[in-house]
Amino acid sequence: MIHKIVPVNHLKKISMVAKQSNKKVVQCHGVFDPIHIGHIRHFKEAKKLGEILVVTITPDRFVNKGPDRPVFEERLRAESIASLECVDYVSVNDWPTAVEPINLLRPDFFVKGTEYNDPKNDITEAIEKESTAVKESGGQIHFVDNLVFSSSNLLNHHFGLFSEEVSDYLKVFTNKFTRAQIFEYIRAAADMKVLVIGEAIIDEYQFSEALGKSRKEPTLAVRELSLERHAGGILAVANHVSSFSNSVNMIAMLGDNPSDQLFVDNHLDARIQRNYIYKKDGPTIVKRRIVENYHFTKLLEIYNMSPTHLDDQSDNIFCEKLRQLLPLMDATVVVDFGHGMLSEKAIEIICDESRFLAINTQANAGNFGFNTLSKYPTADYLCVAEAEIRLDVRDQTGNLNDLILSVSDRLNCPRIVVTRGKSGALSYSDGQGFHRAPAIANKVVDRIGAGDAFIGISSLIAAQNAPMEIVTLVGNAAGGQAVAQIGNRVSIDRNVLTRHIETLMK
Repeated sequence: MIHKIVPVNHLKKISMVAKQSNKKVVQCHGVFDPIHIGHIRHFKEAKKLGEILVVTITPDRFVNKGPDRPVFEERLRAESIASLECVDYVSVNDWPTAVEPINLLRPDFFVKGTEYNDPKNDITEAIEKESTAVKESGGQIHFVDNLVFSSSNLLNHHFGLFSEEVSDYLKVFTNKFTRAQIFEYIRAAADMKVLVIGEAIIDEYQFSEALGKSRKEPTLAVRELSLERHAGGILAVANHVSSFSNSVNMIAMLGDNPSDQLFVDNHLDARIQRNYIYKKDGPTIVKRRIVENYHFTKLLEIYNMSPTHLDDQSDNIFCEKLRQLLPLMDATVVVDFGHGMLSEKAIEIICDESRFLAINTQANAGNFGFNTLSKYPTADYLCVAEAEIRLDVRDQTGNLNDLILSVSDRLNCPRIVVTRGKSGALSYSDGQGFHRAPAIANKVVDRIGAGDAFIGISSLIAAQNAPMEIVTLVGNAAGGQAVAQIGNRVSIDRNVLTRHIETLMK
């Protein structure tokens, strides 16, 4: 079995030897997590087309089916396939799609299931590229019709990946909505003009090794290991949104240090139209976390920021930019971190002139609880954490449904999502009422940036007047991907999120 597993760069030699003997080469490609009877039948049908069957598998790092996948790592998947008699060679791919191994192997037949015969079923748009590669290498793409089993369906319903609550929720959801409905909202977001507004934040992670207590002081001593810097705050939101919308404008507040803008520019998607407002005599906000490396335990946070508001000149420039851009936008997303960017005048303009306004306000150690929803007289969509809505109404223990109705009435806001961490999310809209959604993230590494991912992506769906259950699922999936990584190390990608949602709904 083991001799069947070969490095991907050996495929070219395998093809040459086979064709010198006039043997036809057949290739199958996929994740195959886990192997099931549908895969076995697929391989057997493929083998009938030639003498040499080569199966290439997607490596772990490119399995974009959600934070919990793959269940079986690439070596185990390769061994499972190699144990099948009909398979001659197995290779773990080095790339996201099969295009490169096709170019190496130059198969006579590249075999897929008939479910991929319709390009609409290929949300990754990889089949078209793979089909072109096969034809250019002189081969044919062949679709085999077998009883279709879904690995994701088996895992979702029989392997205990999700709690009973999540499984029941997904079952009800998939009986009410189709994947095609959700994907259409995601596709339509590409044509939206979106403006995102908020403070730029540079998130630093100082990874350290704990040495112990200082001998002379009651102080924890750590040894510096490495430093990561991420584009956070509104920068992260803009990066998330730019994967879904082809037209993203950003207004961000920076400090007066030119080197900070260089970092920001280098860490933003090139397609984002940047508009910077500068806070004079103040730095670009930096939030540094001292992290114990082994357990990823945050020991201390250090904020480098100015507590002042924008000066009048900068505020006037900001307001003029708002007047220029807001009427042109299909959706405006404001993420207010409460660090002095948004004046009463700017908020009035935003609320008066936005065609669709999504708002998130955040209470954090840097704004001392002064940053609440009450700053905004109106909104079309609110997405806030439970702590923020309770802070706004000054009620720690009251019924959350009643608090949401109170805020909806006061702000004349027809759509609200309240995120509740491990308890999931509660959504409300006029005419649809309340819907509870459990958290679907099993893997939680870091909660920093999860709310930014949730509002950034869900706002694009809410702006299309989608049912709030769909808005919440999309936001929940984005938040689930965000918490599975450290900070804003990687932005939410449209194809990855779509595959994740597809997997959840199988």
